Amino acid sequence: MSFTQRILLSMLGGIVVGLALNMGGSAIPGTSEFLVNGLFYVVGAIFVAMLKLMVVPLVLVSLVCGVNAMGDLRAIGRVGVKTFGLYFLTTAIALILALTLAQFFAPGSGFNLTGDFAGYVPQEAPSLAEVLINIFPENPIQAMADGQMLQIIVFALLFGFAANLAGERGKPVVKLFSDLNEVILKMVLMIILLAPVGVFALISRTFATEGIEIFGPLVGYFILVASVLLLHLVFTYGVMLKIVGIKPLRFLMHMRAPMSFAFSTSSSAATIPVTLNTLESRLGVKKSIASFTVPLGATINMDGTAIMQGVATVFIANVYGINLAFTDYLTVVLTATLASIGTAAVPSAGLIMLAMVLGQVGLPVEGIALIIGVDRLLDMLRTAINVAGDSAVTCVVAHSEGALDVRSCNEIGTKQTFG
Repeated sequence: MSFTQRILLSMLGGIVVGLALNMGGSAIPGTSEFLVNGLFYVVGAIFVAMLKLMVVPLVLVSLVCGVNAMGDLRAIGRVGVKTFGLYFLTTAIALILALTLAQFFAPGSGFNLTGDFAGYVPQEAPSLAEVLINIFPENPIQAMADGQMLQIIVFALLFGFAANLAGERGKPVVKLFSDLNEVILKMVLMIILLAPVGVFALISRTFATEGIEIFGPLVGYFILVASVLLLHLVFTYGVMLKIVGIKPLRFLMHMRAPMSFAFSTSSSAATIPVTLNTLESRLGVKKSIASFTVPLGATINMDGTAIMQGVATVFIANVYGINLAFTDYLTVVLTATLASIGTAAVPSAGLIMLAMVLGQVGLPVEGIALIIGVDRLLDMLRTAINVAGDSAVTCVVAHSEGALDVRSCNEIGTKQTFG
């Protein structure tokens, strides 16, 4: 079987096993402790840890190599402006789409608010000023230790450009990073080979823990968020790809592996190695472009998170009977778009940013407790959309730079393999 088929089979098996354990696991004493909170938890946590282990060195080394491949500062600046512009544009479109459909379908109307939600205390969201300041590292070693992706990107860009400017003295450094890139990619491929096992453990534990009964009162909210995610994937990204001559259906076929991977891990950062491999080997994007746009997208491009925030804002307003004015909706669009910069590429980080958005329009932050039940599964869906968005923008930017093989994008291609 191809890599994608093995991942999809692992996901399907994990869903079946997880739901079976959720519905009948209590009949067998010790099942929950041994499997759900034991074996599945340990295997899944180790797999995600191994993936995250590779993210920082992969991003650092590939960016330094990419900067040198692009050459001069003007090329880097041109690619950067296009990438930032498209990421912010798609995020704003995602929010407007979410708010428009949420207003039409009015999720949360007639919701029976029971229980005490005042006890929910979200993590404090950073201010916009803090987000902007924290982009620039004081200590690059500390940034790598803490996994601060934007700081690592800034340092890698500066280092790569400086190595380029150093001329002959910089060539040994560039060669060292090129050799390191090959070694790190081999390490990534070794870990990716274990993906089906890790995915099975992660999915099994998620569905064994969450089950299907959580959907009862929140089914309308869940379906609306999932529908807007799908619309954004099909229409927004579809139009972007069509403009540059890429067939959207072919694109999605090529993206099966990274999107499945993102769904399983709920982390854009953990999916970076698979996304880079797919863009370069299946979609014909040059490494110099992909190594810049993908790490940046995993850090700041959160269309799926923006959609959740838009729908959740309207849902919580309806539940509490609070009417939002047109200026409030503009505030949501602006705040959530800017907040996407500060959303970490880790599971459920969007809830932290949602607290910032709710605070800006005067909605009760404790309302987040209403949607936590289904957010784990929605987080898996929106992470897959985020990864698709990173890849779509990468293809558009690469096409504008003459660094995309459109024919590769529109071919079915061979089975995707690793190693």
